[in-house]
Amino acid sequence: MAGTKKIMISLPDSLLEEVDFIVSIEKKNRSEFVREAMKLYIREKSKVEIEEKLKNGYKEMSKINLSIAEIGMEQDMRELYVYEAKLTGCEQW
Repeated sequence: MAGTKKIMISLPDSLLEEVDFIVSIEKKNRSEFVREAMKLYIREKSKVEIEEKLKNGYKEMSKINLSIAEIGMEQDMRELYVYEAKLTGCEQW
């Protein structure tokens, strides 16, 4: 395989047995298994980081959205008061 490097890793016997069992079932070799596992790990790690950024963004935006909602609610209440005053004929406010 072009552009690859050989590395040595140490694994506990029990983990190596699990890997060997999986590669025998999936008709792969250890190198393919390790490559796929590393890619999966990197992909999942990236997802977790993105989710954390989104969570923090939503928390930050919640404060802004609450302020906007409170302003809107105050305006709605003023308009409702004026509307009800007009309906009852008491147009003072």
